[in-house]
Amino acid sequence: MCGVTIHEQFARAREQAAEVLHGLYHGMIEHPAFEQIEDEAMDQEDAFFFACFADAFGIPSPVSYYTAELLPYLAGDFESWERRMWDRESVLDWKGHFHF
Repeated sequence: MCGVTIHEQFARAREQAAEVLHGLYHGMIEHPAFEQIEDEAMDQEDAFFFACFADAFGIPSPVSYYTAELLPYLAGDFESWERRMWDRESVLDWKGHFHF
């Protein structure tokens, strides 16, 4: 026999699960890098939308004809992105935290 009871095995498994869940929670929500990652993801999304739909701001873009096919898939996000972009003072305000 092993000498370890089933209750001890379950207790050890619960402790390991609690440790893993705490690590996930810390990494996904508590850690300060989470906000930086979220900001970077929003910047990447804004850059993608701007590259695809620059004509929405009066900037002619040769790819707008082809990216118009994406609009039905991105319509929900497009409205909020356009509102965010119009609320900014300039592109430097958009990327100002990079200290150009």
